[in-house]
Amino acid sequence: MTGIGLWNIAKHSPSRTAAVGPDGRAVTYAELAAEADRIGRGFQAAGLRTGDSVAMLLPNSVELLAVYFATLQTGLYVVPLNWHLVAAELAYILRDSEAKAFVAHERFAAAAVEAADIAGIPARYAIGEVAGFSPLADLGADSTGRPSERTAGGPMVYTSGTSGRPKGVRRPLTGADPDQVMPVSQWFFGLFGLRPFDDHVHLCGSPLYHTAVLNFAGISIQLGHTVVVMDRWDPEEMLRLIERHRVTHSHMVPTQFRRLLALPEPVRKGYDMSSLRVMIHGAAPCPQEVKRRMLEWWGPVVVEYYAASEGGGALITAEEWLARPGSVGKAWPGSTVRVLDESGDDLPVGEPGQVYLQMGDATFEYHGDAEKTRASRKGKLFTVGDIGYLDADGYLFLCDRRSDMIISGGVNIYPAEIESELACHPKVDDVAVFGIPHDEWGEEVKAVVQPVPGVAAGLELTAELLEFLGARLARFKLPRSVDYVDELPRDPNGKLYKRHLRDPYWAGREKAI
Repeated sequence: MTGIGLWNIAKHSPSRTAAVGPDGRAVTYAELAAEADRIGRGFQAAGLRTGDSVAMLLPNSVELLAVYFATLQTGLYVVPLNWHLVAAELAYILRDSEAKAFVAHERFAAAAVEAADIAGIPARYAIGEVAGFSPLADLGADSTGRPSERTAGGPMVYTSGTSGRPKGVRRPLTGADPDQVMPVSQWFFGLFGLRPFDDHVHLCGSPLYHTAVLNFAGISIQLGHTVVVMDRWDPEEMLRLIERHRVTHSHMVPTQFRRLLALPEPVRKGYDMSSLRVMIHGAAPCPQEVKRRMLEWWGPVVVEYYAASEGGGALITAEEWLARPGSVGKAWPGSTVRVLDESGDDLPVGEPGQVYLQMGDATFEYHGDAEKTRASRKGKLFTVGDIGYLDADGYLFLCDRRSDMIISGGVNIYPAEIESELACHPKVDDVAVFGIPHDEWGEEVKAVVQPVPGVAAGLELTAELLEFLGARLARFKLPRSVDYVDELPRDPNGKLYKRHLRDPYWAGREKAI
């Protein structure tokens, strides 16, 4: 479609609002395009060429979007860094991605300086004061116009590292004109009923270092949708921004649903949600009770999808989910979803196995890890390690990650099923279930619970939770022990770092899978 894309919109509708920053400052398409041009010129003047990588350690901000679009038009890979990582972890990604330039924010100055020194990054730019970094505001400021060589770049996002070191998902660059919006972007948004312009406003509340979050914000701008950026997510602030900016769509995770539902009812009912058209969620399993309550509150605008950074996925509407609670949907057009056994054969309906995906002829590699790339594939299909099954109509139901599955006495137990049930208890704020060593059975089930504020942890609560579970699950699935924590180790996008809880129990021992 003509007329879409950051630079095209900046030309024909320069005063249209592209983004609203966390401070409430509105930035027009003309202003955002000019910033992306300046930064792109600066990268080229610093010697970066097509196929090079730029890493950014930035909070959610308009500046992050400007760096992203600068790389998008100069044939560079942009590597968004998780700002929760320590310097050694950041340095690993800087080296592994072969970053030629590093853009950081003063909020993360200490880790940025140490990581850059370890990795030996020569070109360093900062927002604010960071020792040894040049001001980003000066980059490219000594010239004007568009960057001299323009070709489409792309993101190189690192997997979350919930099991082992993260790996960068790197796709071949297309060589396309960066002024043109890729048809796949329009197609993907079309799955959710999101069309160009149409008074759409996207609310970005999760960290932009995540693949889906960056994609939703970037594509929204490309399609003429204003993006409202939150620096840090807060449940009531989200409701306020939805009402203030007449937000139509957002990308969310179940943790955010939980925190929204925990708001007092007068607060939840005190904001106008009538502008919402589609509130998309994914990235982590959503307990059925949590989703039902969100549907009761927001209505059928809640849409779920299952996908991976590597490509391909499934989608389910609210109406479909109510008919098949727990499903993550059917393969979206052009995508393949299959459940295979160890030999690579399709499993019968209802039988769990490894979930494999494929999106058309799209390809990728785990940068610097040919063995992981090979191990994840069966032909053109790939897996991220999820276990699930298909029903007779092709709807996918997820059981758990293969690495999380518990094998106790030769029986497969899926922690996600137990977590989903425990999450329904009114005294449970969050929960993690995993296997720990058992000399006779191989593994036994352990639960770690984060009680809701004001609830006392202890033997009395454990007895109550086990009695609650006993009416919902077979005895062999019940936790043999329950521990309590103030807060589970989740990243801001809701992904649980279960290995931080589980690994100490397995020190010096080999897990069954």
